[in-house]
Amino acid sequence: MSIGISSHQAPELRVPYWIDGKGNQIEPVKLADLGDGYKVIYCFQHWCPGCHSRGFPALKRLVDGLSDKGFGFAVVQTVFEGADQNTVERLRETQLHYGLDLPFGHDLPPSGERYPTVMEDYRSGGTPWFIVIDPKGEVIFNDFRLDPERLIAAFKDAPTVELVR
Repeated sequence: MSIGISSHQAPELRVPYWIDGKGNQIEPVKLADLGDGYKVIYCFQHWCPGCHSRGFPALKRLVDGLSDKGFGFAVVQTVFEGADQNTVERLRETQLHYGLDLPFGHDLPPSGERYPTVMEDYRSGGTPWFIVIDPKGEVIFNDFRLDPERLIAAFKDAPTVELVR
């Protein structure tokens, strides 16, 4: 099933700093940590109005509508500007505000680089940004505008995603 731009193999996550759904610092999250099924990576910046008005509500809807289908979720703050305001401390604040028991990563550009690793690896164009990866590890959606109802409807009557091969 392709719901967005053409598919390509998903690069491994290289985000260096993560907290778990309870706010505890954890080892860097890898794609395999998100399960064997479909994966959704949501990219945001704390100071981004669209991330809060559109992105997080869409993510919450996806989590509520697809978690029982075996989807794995991760949230990454891609800090391509405003590093003084889009800080590590904002991760837990944002988790609590939206009631998201999900891993949150903080992705600053590596030394000497302009963009964070997720932006470089997935060629994202800013925030809010959604990446959907299928069980084969192919990126099937990579864009600003994700219609959560359309994605949920596509899996409404499907068995759990782990069973779909």
